[in-house]
Amino acid sequence: MDPEVIRELDARRVDLLRINLSHTRIEDLRAAIDLIRASSSVPISLDTEGAQVRCGPVVPGLDLETGTTIDLLSTPVLGDAQRISLRPRCIFETLEPNATMTIDFQGAALRVIALRGNGARALVERGGRVGSNRAVTITPLPSLPPITRKDVAAIELGRRLGIGHYALSFAASKEDVEWVRELIPPDAYLISKLESRAGVRKMDEIIVGSDAVLIDRGDLSREIPLEEVPFYQKEIVRRANRWQRPVYVATNLLESMVVSGRPTVAEANDIANTLLDGAHGLVLAAETAIGVDPVGSVDMVLRCISAFERTHVLALQQGSLAAPMPEMSASVA
Repeated sequence: MDPEVIRELDARRVDLLRINLSHTRIEDLRAAIDLIRASSSVPISLDTEGAQVRCGPVVPGLDLETGTTIDLLSTPVLGDAQRISLRPRCIFETLEPNATMTIDFQGAALRVIALRGNGARALVERGGRVGSNRAVTITPLPSLPPITRKDVAAIELGRRLGIGHYALSFAASKEDVEWVRELIPPDAYLISKLESRAGVRKMDEIIVGSDAVLIDRGDLSREIPLEEVPFYQKEIVRRANRWQRPVYVATNLLESMVVSGRPTVAEANDIANTLLDGAHGLVLAAETAIGVDPVGSVDMVLRCISAFERTHVLALQQGSLAAPMPEMSASVA
């Protein structure tokens, strides 16, 4: 959120600047929109929290130890080794005994051993680091609304401020898409994010009901074995192309550039294969949100797109490819 960085991204003609509501307080949203608009003409996309569970803030460096117990609360608290809060609070209404939960991708694993009104007690079955505001995967998943009250408030603000792009996180059915479609402006562009097992099961109806879809490989890997995610990505891209909807791919495109000025060859190869599969857009997240070189990350994506276009056109000229190339774009988080 640096005006100079935003101007540099604008100069590179990125297609969207995404505000992630999972990491933006509703009281800070207006200021974020104003800051971006003061430095860029690039459209803004409001990315909803959606049907997901997250923990609240925790003390720095929190590590949960295997074999200990911890209270799970619906009321906001600063989490520590004895208690942490989970949101939305409605999860406790349908949370089941012996439900398992994992905090973040490689964090602690818990099992619910008792339900206590608007809370629960859990056993730490695998210790690990817990950070603030991290995603929590619960099995079986409690009943969740498609969007949060915060999302509704953010969409209302977006309507007043003329925001024309919205992303539905954890889209699980055409009904979810239709519900959000009723909330956003009539001419707004709706991107549905396929990042859960439920969404994958209903991918066709979600794709058809949306203006575009986004594959969030990180969240998808919390519910689908990591080694299978590439194949799900290919199938979603194939079906989106069949239904003539743009499809964007996110997560770990240039993960090395979060802390380094140069990506790995494997990351460049991943981008090339993603484009060859037929993706229309590439989405940077941590690379531009907290990375050491946001502008350099965008430059690398643009170079990868340029290399793809050159080699694709050459292959078409030589007759080794018959399919038309999708119009490419790069989307920045």
